[in-house]
Amino acid sequence: MNTDIFTAHESNVRRYGPSFPTVFTKALGATIWDETGKPFIDFLVGSGALNYGHNNPTIMAPAIEYLAGGNILLSLDMYTAAKRDFIEAFVDGILKPRGLSYKIQFPGPTGTNANEAALALARKYTGRSSVMAFTNAYHGMSLGSLAVSGSASTRELGGVARHDVIRVPYDGYANQAFDSAIYIDVVLGDPGSGIEKPAAIILETIQAEGGMNTASAAWLTEIQRICRKHDVVLIVDDIQAGSGRTGDFFSFEFAKIEPDIVCLSKSLSGSGNPLSIVLIRPDMDIWKPGEHSGTFRGNNLAFTTAGAMCKMWSERQFTAGVERTATNLQRHLDHLVAKFPKCIEQKRGRGLMTGLKCRSQAVVGRVHDLAFENGLLIESSGPNRDVIKVLPPITISDDELDHGIAILDHALKEQANGG
Repeated sequence: MNTDIFTAHESNVRRYGPSFPTVFTKALGATIWDETGKPFIDFLVGSGALNYGHNNPTIMAPAIEYLAGGNILLSLDMYTAAKRDFIEAFVDGILKPRGLSYKIQFPGPTGTNANEAALALARKYTGRSSVMAFTNAYHGMSLGSLAVSGSASTRELGGVARHDVIRVPYDGYANQAFDSAIYIDVVLGDPGSGIEKPAAIILETIQAEGGMNTASAAWLTEIQRICRKHDVVLIVDDIQAGSGRTGDFFSFEFAKIEPDIVCLSKSLSGSGNPLSIVLIRPDMDIWKPGEHSGTFRGNNLAFTTAGAMCKMWSERQFTAGVERTATNLQRHLDHLVAKFPKCIEQKRGRGLMTGLKCRSQAVVGRVHDLAFENGLLIESSGPNRDVIKVLPPITISDDELDHGIAILDHALKEQANGG
């Protein structure tokens, strides 16, 4: 397999190429092939950007038709038929059935663009500068997003100081007995705490890069109550956990909360095309025209595929399939935890956003390599890279899921036996 050109000319910053030393060419559903024709089951799915699998025919058919028709691709924030169709599909198929009402902002096309816009709007709306963020959080690679991320190695990037961030423990961070929501409520209400009232609290309901740490419904409900009590904007970063990954479209639905701002990207387009939106509580939409911008906020091909994705959520057969697949995945992972106690400490996550907390980084590294050799793509997460992320497409077939889990089972067995 000739990968010399990548080594010779691509920056050292690349991460996944060296981890998966082959050249990929084609993909469909949960399977991706390299140029030798070897198939791999994909439990990586573009780091959560391909929830609906590769080249999902329901999503890609309208995109092919759109491209063949000579339609507009880039439109800034001008009005286009593709944008109108997406907004209608999102409002009618996603927001209204859930009783949600938001204004939709189109920032730049990536997740960090959405988070930057959300943070800027919260500061503008409240007139305050600080933001409360959590241990082990990850919100993106631009400076504002880096500032509210938890990893020391991530926050050091950029070479400039990042102030105005109040770091607090995530749900269950210290131990299950310590309730960080109570702590937040106390310090925000106590003028002697030394902690100023923030413009916003930003959180992920499941910290994907942080190690698949999962917030409880009770904790999320309490954080929302605290935000409303203290007039603080609640921002949910649903970039990786949203767009169906947990089994519901939004990852916060199970907690029955309504954030003030929601950020979506990654799998929003359903196709891998870059697209992000910021959902804004209507009374908070105080932007002036052009005050926040982004050249590629009008990706009409992404609007087309995203609209097709939204319509899928109106089909009971589709949602029932996602629920069944989530149940099957959880059952598989419970079996692996029970079978390999020498390798695995616990299962983490919720729905189809799952992980296996392992005994060490070395275990994860060896399992990753063995899985790749046998045709499975997985990645690690957590501050110590000791969590195996298990992110199959939410549309994966039963046979593909069983095959992928069998490869993971074999890799764990080899590791447990010292192989």
